[in-house]
Amino acid sequence: MAKASVSKLVPKVPKVPSVSGATRRAAYTASTKRALTDVAEELFTEHGYAAASLDAIVAGARVTKGALYHHFSGKQALFEAVFERVESDAAKRIQKALRGSKDPWQKAIAGLRSFLEVVQEPRYRRIVIQEGPAVLGYERFREQEERSTFANVLDIVRSVLEAGDWALDEQMLQTFARIFFGAMSSAGESVATSDDPAAAAERVENAIGFLLAGVQALVETGVAVPNAFLTGEIELPDPDVEEEPPTSGR
Repeated sequence: MAKASVSKLVPKVPKVPSVSGATRRAAYTASTKRALTDVAEELFTEHGYAAASLDAIVAGARVTKGALYHHFSGKQALFEAVFERVESDAAKRIQKALRGSKDPWQKAIAGLRSFLEVVQEPRYRRIVIQEGPAVLGYERFREQEERSTFANVLDIVRSVLEAGDWALDEQMLQTFARIFFGAMSSAGESVATSDDPAAAAERVENAIGFLLAGVQALVETGVAVPNAFLTGEIELPDPDVEEEPPTSGR
């Protein structure tokens, strides 16, 4: 019998794709930036922005200060990167909670509970609530917060209001969403800065749940909101008219 050739007996080794210098540099750059952001997040959370020095950050990330300045213009830019990541992570968690239910009321409560869980976490409390407005400035803080979380609020508001036969235009939906967004931001701050965040979160959930129950009742009764106040279906008290005191019945 003929001998099998050596080439047929030796298994072929798959070719390893070559990695270009540019690819290696990009991987190193991403790794360095991630390490700086990871360490900065930890130090900002534990010690606050002012007490977290750049020397401690570069030492923790095992890079030089020159490497830090290659990726970030300074400490504030590094804080902003950490802030964006914390906000983005929070938004993703809330989005996941919203996807878990198709019922608009259950969806709203699920989103609310997820939000209240997020604002009780140490990194969110310190970096977003306590440090964010002072370090970024109020306008920049609001811009970053709105970019990451407003879409979730709009999603909740849209689901709830579209449960009724109201045919609201986009501007009216945006108006409702912005009002609710402001309320949620304020509620989140009250929970995050409370001495007892868990108790504060429970109060917020009860209060907003009460408001949602009111909206649900309007949906079920078919009131033509938001024009109900204009058409007289719902009447607000006139502040210029003094109510007569009740008679004694004698």
